[in-house]
Amino acid sequence: MRIAVAQIISGADTAANLELVWDYAAQAKNADAQLVVFPEATMRAFGHPLKDVAEPLDGPWASEVRRIAKELEITIVAGMFTPGQDGRVRNTLLVTGPGVDASYDKVHLFDAFGFAESRTVDAGEAPVTFELDGTVFGLATCYDVRFPGLFTANATAGAQVNIVCASWGAGPGKDEQWDLLVRARALDSTTFVVACGQGDPETVGAGPAGTAPTGIGHSAVVTPLGKTLVALGGKPELAVVDIDPSTVDDVRAKLPVLANARRF
Repeated sequence: MRIAVAQIISGADTAANLELVWDYAAQAKNADAQLVVFPEATMRAFGHPLKDVAEPLDGPWASEVRRIAKELEITIVAGMFTPGQDGRVRNTLLVTGPGVDASYDKVHLFDAFGFAESRTVDAGEAPVTFELDGTVFGLATCYDVRFPGLFTANATAGAQVNIVCASWGAGPGKDEQWDLLVRARALDSTTFVVACGQGDPETVGAGPAGTAPTGIGHSAVVTPLGKTLVALGGKPELAVVDIDPSTVDDVRAKLPVLANARRF
């Protein structure tokens, strides 16, 4: 299966961000990718109001992403915001493409390193998987990568690949943590991990938006044994990689961490 990772830098303008989705999805299609993964907050970057752009999954922004996926005949994963409870929004991943329609609401909210996502975002409640051409994918968003249980739950539900869409916060040691966590989650769950982050705004001359996690780049694709197949820097970039999900069964036969796990 050929997968594309679209490391973009989204901004405040939701229409301009849709143009990025079209551009990178078209590039992915031209490279014969079946799936293209965009980061968290593709709809609007953090550091800007979110409530005024939040819309249902059948709203105009999501419908336009669906149109792009249908026209290009490619499956798209992209971060958006949907209405939540108590005036908050939900941090949602939209999955759309030929025969695929799914969504995941971020479960673990980023209340750390001086940022309080829970003030404006309503947490999701459950893991989500979807199937594409016989391969099962699990979904996760940014801070979720610090919680192995979500990744193993996805794997137990059949996932051979875990997708992580992120807008990682910058700071001392944060890039090393991201790299370590992405590889560790692959080993925990014996899945491929496709991790797509927002690019670093400083690489295009834009500074950080206060304490908002606006991205550091470092998107990666990792094998179930923790080998990095793709590792990007900070700039916007499209990476295309071939993975073989059928190898997951062989890895799990050799390294049966899911079967051997004990609950305490």
